[in-house]
Amino acid sequence: MNNLMPTILCVDDDPLNLRLLEAILVPRGYAPVMAENGIEALEKIREGRIDVVLLDVMMPKMDGFEVCRRIKADERYRTIPVVMITGHSAREKRIMGIEAGAEDFISKPFDAMEVLARIGMLLRVKKLNGQLDAAYHNITSLIAFGEGLTAAFDPLRFDFKANVMNVFRRFIARSPEMTESPRVVLVGMREPDGSCTMHRYWHSGTDLAVAPVEAGFFSLTCLPVGDSRIAVFNQADLGDPIRELLTSILSDLGITPTNLVCHLGDNISLYALNYGRQVSRYDAEVLNSVVNQTLFLKSLSLQVKETEDAFAYTVFALARASEANDDDTGNHISRVGDYCALLARQLGMSEKFVDTIRLQSSMHDVGKIHTPPAILKKPGKLDPEEFEVVKQHTVQGANIIGDHVRLTLARDIALSHHERFDGTGYPYGLKGDRIPIEGRIMAMSDHYDALRNPRVYKPALDHETTMRIITEGDGRTLPRHFDPRVMAAFGEISGHFAEGYDGFSTST
Repeated sequence: MNNLMPTILCVDDDPLNLRLLEAILVPRGYAPVMAENGIEALEKIREGRIDVVLLDVMMPKMDGFEVCRRIKADERYRTIPVVMITGHSAREKRIMGIEAGAEDFISKPFDAMEVLARIGMLLRVKKLNGQLDAAYHNITSLIAFGEGLTAAFDPLRFDFKANVMNVFRRFIARSPEMTESPRVVLVGMREPDGSCTMHRYWHSGTDLAVAPVEAGFFSLTCLPVGDSRIAVFNQADLGDPIRELLTSILSDLGITPTNLVCHLGDNISLYALNYGRQVSRYDAEVLNSVVNQTLFLKSLSLQVKETEDAFAYTVFALARASEANDDDTGNHISRVGDYCALLARQLGMSEKFVDTIRLQSSMHDVGKIHTPPAILKKPGKLDPEEFEVVKQHTVQGANIIGDHVRLTLARDIALSHHERFDGTGYPYGLKGDRIPIEGRIMAMSDHYDALRNPRVYKPALDHETTMRIITEGDGRTLPRHFDPRVMAAFGEISGHFAEGYDGFSTST
């Protein structure tokens, strides 16, 4: 049966009437399906797509009123128009038909032209209702998808191609019953280097399949697309030369086009093929909305990433400025950032926290800008007055960073990274959980790197010696100075600390 021909279910217990209806319908391009009773009619409806039902009223086993009621009671079939054919002209019979849900009536003996006129009218109404249902389905689906996408949108981790996959996982038909969706979509993208790639998307079983396509498909120049860059084609809209050329181009992909909706852009082109129904301009607008939404998120992501890169550059530049009066090479601030990220992840912190502490921990000593170089570079032990000056770099660092919400963690680290878990640290002698977790993480990271790094007043220590001092103590450093949870996490991943330090040492 040709799926493009409207299918008319004829239900009558009189074979002569069925043959007469068939003789009327076939020459006009309709595909009749015959049923001799109500039970058989319901089976035919369940077996395949039916566009209109011509239903006799008086039948054995189940009359037409009951058949109509069952059709209209089923969510899957209630939009199928039902025309009741009856020899009764009594008012009460028509009321019964209306109450059963029938859309129209034809009296016996029926007139061929009247039958065709009623069918034509109901098919037009059905088509409009179908477009309305499709519009409602697509709008609600797009709204739900857009809400979910916006809620989960992370501009710093936005993956354009993965987003396209997620869009088409919802957009492409997963079964023949999904007549409102295309069976296959071709997506062409222009890469940053100017080259073009194209992929084919379709549902294979329960998941979305994707395969590369020759990039020459990026723009099907045979299609008569105007300035709007979106177009809709059903088979009747394509002239023979274009249809033949399009069929030839797509045949290598195993696709026989029955209809096509396309969006042709400078950087992305989409071709949605083979909906289970005729397509309209509305389908092109839906496709255009999908493209524009995805491109908007891509653009927004790029802008946010550029802003974040500038923010990170500024943070790191300020952090390096703080090392100008010190005797370190500047790699200290990069190493402790990596150490803090390792510890945060081991402690089960979120990836956002891990990324933030990796960057903002670099500003922990920014207050040293106010510390005299002579004190920072003094080879011997600091006297009490000098040590009081050094202690102030924590408060001064917090003041420099300020109260901006984006730098809250950096400020807390600058202020608390010399506090000790037993309360013997500075500047405020905070104890235990009163010290922010970022400060406790930084205290471990900073202390490890300080022991490993050579300074004017001390030589560099190896990893094993550093581990022994931190975990066992040497009189100046004691295990109780550190949060036990952070200490345990450090013990589990200390090898990564050693690798990180050695890696920076060999690269400089």
